[in-house]
Amino acid sequence: MKLFLAKEEGKKSEAKETRMDFEKSSVSIKDDTEMADDDTAQNPESSRKLSSDSDSSDSEDEAEQTQQLRALESDLSTNPSNYDAHVLYIKLLRRRGEIEKLREARENMNVLFPLTPAMWVEWAKDEASLLNDSDSESVEKLYERGISEYLSIPLWREYLNYVLQHDPKVCDSSVDGVSKARNLFERAVTAAALHVAQGSQIWDAYTQFEQSILLTIDQSDIQAKEKQVQRIRSIFHRQLSIPFANMKSTLLSYKAWEVEQGNSLDSESDNVVGISSHVASSYRKAEEMYNARAHLEEHITRQGISESERYQHFMSYLDFEKSFGDPARVQSLYERAITDFPVSSDLWLDYTRYLDKTLKAGKVVKDVYSRATRKCPWVGELWVRYLLCLEHGLASEKEISAAFEKSVQCTFSTLEEYLDLFLTRVDGLRRRLSSARGDDVLNYSLIRESFQQATDYLSPHLKNTDGLLRLHAYWACLELKLNNNLTAARGVWGSLLKTCGSMLEAWQGYIAMEIALGHINEARAIYKRCYSKRFSGTGSEDICHAWLRFEREFGTLDDLDHAVQKVMPRLEELQLFRLEQESKSLTEVTDKRERPLKKTASEKRKSGSIAIDEQSPAKRQKSTQNQKKLHEKENTRGLKLAEANGGEEKKGKVEEQVNEQLVKDTYSSKTRLYTDQCTAFASNLNIRAIDEDLKQFFSDVGGVTAIRILHDKFTGKSRGLAYVDFKDEEHLAAALAKNKQMLLGKKLSITRSNPKRGKRESGALTTSEHDSNQSGIEGSSASKESVEISKGSSVAPQVPHSRKHFESIQLKGKNTFAVPRNVKPLGWTTSKPGTKKEEDEKPKSNDEFRKMFMKS
Repeated sequence: MKLFLAKEEGKKSEAKETRMDFEKSSVSIKDDTEMADDDTAQNPESSRKLSSDSDSSDSEDEAEQTQQLRALESDLSTNPSNYDAHVLYIKLLRRRGEIEKLREARENMNVLFPLTPAMWVEWAKDEASLLNDSDSESVEKLYERGISEYLSIPLWREYLNYVLQHDPKVCDSSVDGVSKARNLFERAVTAAALHVAQGSQIWDAYTQFEQSILLTIDQSDIQAKEKQVQRIRSIFHRQLSIPFANMKSTLLSYKAWEVEQGNSLDSESDNVVGISSHVASSYRKAEEMYNARAHLEEHITRQGISESERYQHFMSYLDFEKSFGDPARVQSLYERAITDFPVSSDLWLDYTRYLDKTLKAGKVVKDVYSRATRKCPWVGELWVRYLLCLEHGLASEKEISAAFEKSVQCTFSTLEEYLDLFLTRVDGLRRRLSSARGDDVLNYSLIRESFQQATDYLSPHLKNTDGLLRLHAYWACLELKLNNNLTAARGVWGSLLKTCGSMLEAWQGYIAMEIALGHINEARAIYKRCYSKRFSGTGSEDICHAWLRFEREFGTLDDLDHAVQKVMPRLEELQLFRLEQESKSLTEVTDKRERPLKKTASEKRKSGSIAIDEQSPAKRQKSTQNQKKLHEKENTRGLKLAEANGGEEKKGKVEEQVNEQLVKDTYSSKTRLYTDQCTAFASNLNIRAIDEDLKQFFSDVGGVTAIRILHDKFTGKSRGLAYVDFKDEEHLAAALAKNKQMLLGKKLSITRSNPKRGKRESGALTTSEHDSNQSGIEGSSASKESVEISKGSSVAPQVPHSRKHFESIQLKGKNTFAVPRNVKPLGWTTSKPGTKKEEDEKPKSNDEFRKMFMKS
């Protein structure tokens, strides 16, 4: 104790020297002040000027600080979660010396945020400077709060030093004081024993304390002295068996101490020669463990690296420790990581999962969850698992209820987290109420209150969702099973239908409950209430068919006849409504596609007229004459063909009209698939999948109105493609987010079906392609579509009569794409080989063409 206090006296002497230096500087300042006073006496005007400048600068600084304090107080009142504002506010109050406000500001910040170890030390020192040594308990409580939040070796050292210096019993080396100090050191080494980098600092302080106690023992009390020597030796042996960064220096200290006790050891060497075999064996094992971890320690303690890199190094280190299966070392490393990353939700989640897996329950796990929810209150999963941890630990209802009330006041990122939290609370109440264990008196009213609280909070936000349906279905089930109250269960379903009356699943759940209870008349009454309602997708038809199926299975013949009389007009009305909607949608799509075609045609006519206007008068006249000649030849040839064919032309017109009507019907039926703007196209579908599989796949998304799986026309098997209609863009966007998810063992590819971009199934014609077929203009896309139609229908595509007439005309003149006059393509002939006509029609050379033009 004297040795330890001697070092502290050295610190005090240093402080005394510092104080003497400060006094000397004060004397020099005083001398300078006196000299300034002499100057002031000689020059009073300059003195008054300096004094006024100093007073004005101080008043300006104070006014600026006051204004800044008011701004920070206003900011924190509106936004208490502003971490930087809290830190700046505390710093400014500390500078101004406003103790009460400073204490309150620190408490307010600690409610919302964890204070850093340095902030805890600063707070404790500020409080210690205001109190006497007899009032050290309040400062010790601050240190206790700090060490409960972090594994910080500097914070532990400050705590130990404060107790050794300011606790009167410890300073007097009384029995109670020594016992208190030893208990505190044991707690410290337990917390920091496995801290590879800094843990040895606590052990060194512990051995120094015990050595100081040895010096206070009377030399005549040999038994007490020997007992104290064994205590110190035991501490050294424990320290040497743990891997630390400076193990060799610890070994040298131990050997030097043994030499002081009269044992012959080589205190200059760092080997284990001379010490007991079991200590040497433990030391070698600890040294091997440290050597295996040295590079990992270097990575996490390296300076100048980014936070993300340090975090990844901690994760690698944790994986290394987990591979050895020592929970104590893993937990110690997690605590070190938490100290560096106190608000990392991923780290807290990983830490708590590990503890749930290894320790299951207990005070340690509960303490970690308590800290995790304080550091990351915005993570709903941490609160849910905290409630489960409390239930595992058989916590009281008061403690669980307090934790739950804190959780519902937090802000989560999704509503599903709130729903999961409420359901977890109800689950725990149900289990404890069913098992009737524990000292708490529970009744069903707690469950009902929790459900009511959940619906009041979630109903405005989860309207017409599966989550709200799940909550009410669970509530109605517990009203029946635990409370045996059918009226209350029906009231739960009734309240749900008031907010989600357009949700088909809500009505189906209510009906299913009545059928399960054997209340057929009540179920029939619910069918009569909902069959005429309008539901999304095919829900209106589904509820009608469900009523008919219900009457076939449970009702009499009269009941079935009555249901048919009610349902059939409703089904006909729904079918007519859908046909009108499809026709309206098809008309809108057709109009949209025809507008750009009309615009393009008008632009072409306009550009053609402009080109004619730009021609010279001579060329314009020549072009007009050529066109007249061409039209005369066409009319003459058309008359001859009409006379030769006779009635064949009339037959062709009839066939052409039939063909045009078939094309229109095909186009009309195909494009109906693409009129819905909220349609998803699914590919890579398992050929065994049916409509019910897709409906179940999109059940979490909701809003499905229709499903169409494409089948092969000849085999009838699925083509692995499907269209799924949704009632709005929101549900479609949620469905697209499920892209590449598994369905029946295959990754389903989901894209938006967009008819405006021409994405359509093979066989569907666009309006422009249909018009081009009708006008006789051959295009690449039109020809492809006509081939696809021929594959999908029994009627082969026929060339219209106008196209035949147009192809019989031989284009001549200046057209660069036509065959030149008197020149035929190579290999083209109309007579037998070897005749004179063949020789005349032989292709002419360029020189022959020149001679022909020269003659003309």
